[in-house]
Order: sequence, then C-alpha cells, then structure tokens
Amino acid sequence: MPEGDTVWQAARRLDTALAGRRLVRSDLRVPKLATVDLTGRDVLDVTPRGKHLLTRIEGGLTLHSHLRMDGAWKVFAPGERWRGGPAHQIRAILANEHRSAVGYRLPVLGLLRTSDEQRVVGHLGPDLLGPDWDRDEALRRLLDDPARPVGRALLDQRNLAGIGNVYMAELCFLARITPWLPVGEAPDLPGLVATAERLLDANRERPARTTTVREGLRMRTRSVERLYVYGRAGRPCLVCGTPVRVVSEASGDPGRERPAYWCPGCQSGPAPGRA
Repeated sequence: MPEGDTVWQAARRLDTALAGRRLVRSDLRVPKLATVDLTGRDVLDVTPRGKHLLTRIEGGLTLHSHLRMDGAWKVFAPGERWRGGPAHQIRAILANEHRSAVGYRLPVLGLLRTSDEQRVVGHLGPDLLGPDWDRDEALRRLLDDPARPVGRALLDQRNLAGIGNVYMAELCFLARITPWLPVGEAPDLPGLVATAERLLDANRERPARTTTVREGLRMRTRSVERLYVYGRAGRPCLVCGTPVRVVSEASGDPGRERPAYWCPGCQSGPAPGRA
C-alpha cells in the first residue's frame, strides 16, 4: 500500500496537471458513476489526506480515490502513449487541453459533495504531511490502546495518517524495537513519532524514498542503501550484520498479506519464534 509521501507526490502531480483548468473529458468507469459527466467544470485542486486523494471540482464536488495496494494515477501529455496497464484496468480519465490524468486499478472511487468530505476522511488521525498535523494528538491516540503491538498501532490510520508498511518497519528499526512490542512499552514513543514526521517530510520531495540518511547510525557497508530493513530479508543488517528477518501478517485486505521486517540483533522485544 502506498505510503503518505507517495500519495502526497501523486496529489502534487495531479494538482499541477489539472488545477485551474477546465475538463474537456470525463470518464468514470465504475458502475455507480457510469452516468456522471464532469466535462466543462474546472478542477479547483487535488489534495492528499493521509492515503486518500481528494480532487475538488467546480460546483462543490469532490472525486475521492484511494490507491490501496495496486492503484495508480498517471499523467500524460497530448499524444503521449498511456502507460500504466491495459485499457480494461482504467477506472477514471480526467483531461483538459494540456494533460490527461488516468486512474488505473483504483479500488476506491467515489463522487461526493465537498462539504461531505469528512464522511470519507473524518476517521483519520492527524496527517503527518497535512496542515492538521498534531504530534500530541497522535501520541494520545497511539496510547489509547497501550497493549496493542506498536507496528499495528502505527499502521492504523485512525492514530496518525500516512504510515505504511515501509515506514512501519524502518521506524521500528530506528527505535530499536520489534513491531510486536506493546506500544505502551516503547521506550521513546515521542521520539518515534518525531522521527516519522521528519522522515515523511524529507521524502515527500525525493524521487526514491530514503531512511538511512542523517539518522546517526554507523553502517557496516559503504554501499548506498536507502532502507535499513524493509525488503532486505536474509541480507546482513546494515548496522550489526545479523540477517534481516521477515514474516507475513494479515493486512486486512482479503487474500493479501503484508511483510514485517526486523533485525533480531538490533531490535528488542517480542517476535515470531523468539522466546
């Protein structure tokens, strides 16, 4: 599932392509929106909220989308070949005279009144990359259930919005705790949240996500590595050399699992197979 910085970048691309321009084509390819035509309306802005995208359109309307695991918005110039998947995977097309925004495999696509946006994003906690970010409120929500594993608490968008599986693994590594440690036992939860804020803010402008820069850890290799543990199963930990481990856990999406990466040498706390 995309992380908050990925969604923020997608929103910026869409906003640059669409905001302030009139739609000359509108094609929403989901049954409930099959008769909707937004042609002739101006796009006002495209705003990210956690992992949600809100495309606000003249007339008090908002097109709400969520990428989940496989969705993507692509932007193309006139005459440019569309690349993002086969045509049958296209769920939305919004085009003006200068650009076409094409939504592929969008599992969530809905149209609602802009005044009703809270119906789809009102449950979210403070957005790490949004104007509503509130570190104290995020900490309060995380500690509402102190027995919950910290990894699951970080992934719960009702606590704080924007953290996905990559950041969860990297933040737990940087905090030196396993994802299964109860959140109430984390030795420095405010520091962990501050690190999350810093990393997402730094990466929203980067083409490739990096968590290994300026974190004060001496790495055992001089090669350029962008992540400490995520995606490194079986490879030596960059700090201590212990092989990184991974297990699969239920993601909440039917038929899908998410990987949890950690270093048994650097991270303390409960873990699968650890007494």
